[in-house]
Amino acid sequence: MTTDDGMSPASQTPASRAGRGRGGGRGAAGRQRASHSLEAVVAEAVALLDESGEPGLTFRALAARLGGGVGSIYWYVSSKDELLERAADSVLADVLAKTDHLGAGDDPIAEIREMAIAFYEATVGRPWLGAYFLQDTGTQTNGLMLYDRMGREVMRLDLTRRQQFDAVSAVMAYVVGVAADRGQDPPQEVRDGIVDRGAFVASFRDELRALDVDDFPFLHHIVDEFAAHDDAEQFRAGLDLMLAGLRLQAGSSSADTRAASD
Repeated sequence: MTTDDGMSPASQTPASRAGRGRGGGRGAAGRQRASHSLEAVVAEAVALLDESGEPGLTFRALAARLGGGVGSIYWYVSSKDELLERAADSVLADVLAKTDHLGAGDDPIAEIREMAIAFYEATVGRPWLGAYFLQDTGTQTNGLMLYDRMGREVMRLDLTRRQQFDAVSAVMAYVVGVAADRGQDPPQEVRDGIVDRGAFVASFRDELRALDVDDFPFLHHIVDEFAAHDDAEQFRAGLDLMLAGLRLQAGSSSADTRAASD
């Protein structure tokens, strides 16, 4: 089996890359080492993904942007999956930088909220990222650090270990899931500019109104919200509902502990 650029993944394993010698010069196959770096490869991959989505990321397109041959990409990554994993993780470096000041506040749930919002803002325009978030802990240290940083805040709450684990997992899953949903491309006619986005939303609203009110009472009840709501505000509203539940759970656990000690 070959990649979309005709390269055999089996012949381009991390071990085979290491065998070429990373000290410079030529490897066993007599191929000149690429002049770019892993950081440059990943940065250009993220740029391609942001411009064209996952289908637009091919090793041929990436090599053209970097000014080298396709084989030079395999010096740094063994497959497109590894490249996507590294690209997804690189985005999280900015999230870690933006939330580096957190950890000393009086309210750990408020700090979790700030982390979650920063994570959402970094991922909402990148639907490709959710599928590769924390897929390989060996290459995704930023994802592990973000998960651990949020976990440290949860550890400050009076919860069991399982409740803490569930809390971090739920918040992370909510962020990734909503960001992936919000990041979906609009219909082709909207992307092409044939149909105005506002007109598309109005048309969708009219379709809902045409449904039988007895069969879809809730949709009729909130139909106007489809046009009026702001996606980021709706994300924060859902996050606040989740964190309010977490606060209640922590308070309940504290009360149960006090009652058991009386």
